[in-house]
Amino acid sequence: MKYSEKTQRIKNTTEPWLYLAPFLVFFFVFIFYPAINVLLLSFKENYSHLRGSFEGLGFENYKYILSDAKFRSAMLNTILYVIFVVPTSTFISILAAHLLNKKIRGIAFFQTAFFMPMVTSVTAVGLVWRFMYNQKYGVFNFLLTKIGLAPIAWTDDSKWSLLSLVIFGIWNILPFTIILLMAGMQNIDEKYYLAAKIDGAKSIKIFTRITIPMLAPTILLVLIVNTISCFKVFSELYPLFNGKPGPYYNLYTVVYYIRYAMVEKRKYGYAAAAAMIFFLVVLIFTLFQLRLKSRMQKRGLQ
Repeated sequence: MKYSEKTQRIKNTTEPWLYLAPFLVFFFVFIFYPAINVLLLSFKENYSHLRGSFEGLGFENYKYILSDAKFRSAMLNTILYVIFVVPTSTFISILAAHLLNKKIRGIAFFQTAFFMPMVTSVTAVGLVWRFMYNQKYGVFNFLLTKIGLAPIAWTDDSKWSLLSLVIFGIWNILPFTIILLMAGMQNIDEKYYLAAKIDGAKSIKIFTRITIPMLAPTILLVLIVNTISCFKVFSELYPLFNGKPGPYYNLYTVVYYIRYAMVEKRKYGYAAAAAMIFFLVVLIFTLFQLRLKSRMQKRGLQ
């Protein structure tokens, strides 16, 4: 009897860990170990990947990165991309989700059309957008000429390269954002809308006074997720400019700079230092948004 109780106790203790084992192995092998390795690598000076040797530990990699004009330009481009893409895509997605959430004839077609980019390769879509931006044959310049404006060298002129990337980035992030916002709208209790309609409230007032406040937690979640995603911009940039960071190498982003340091310069210490600085910047943005969310929840918006 005692042996049976002891066996059962051991089983109750070990069984949860057995269920957790696959996740823990994955976490330590593919997340925890690489993160610690990058942190240590960022302090190794003159690290040689082939020999696995380095001259010492210090902050030389960080000093080089912070003094590198390419890295500063990459960080500025990335921050500008986030500032333009995240708020704009969120605003458009709120309006689109509101329209797609209505029960009207043929709405399923429009929902499918909006969500199609989610199941399409970003690289393939980027190549299509590159053709759409073509100065002679692209649809954007065709529309500009129809309203009397001169064609624009979207992907061949450094003056327009960031704007072309931002437009593509906004379009690319819309489906995921719309899905999250639609899910949030569908969780709003219909009794609030019914009460507002009985009181004679118009559609605009219902949208601004009920939908938006009740949707605030979802909007903040979208802002956090999209901010982190947009900071990692690379897949949109690579096909749009034929594998280059802009027409005159003027549009480096942080992820592209990390690739440049690893692949072209073979400076893994520089790449690791850039990755750690990048991590801190994203962490600061994320903490700021979480603090904003906490304040809004305290004010009773949740």
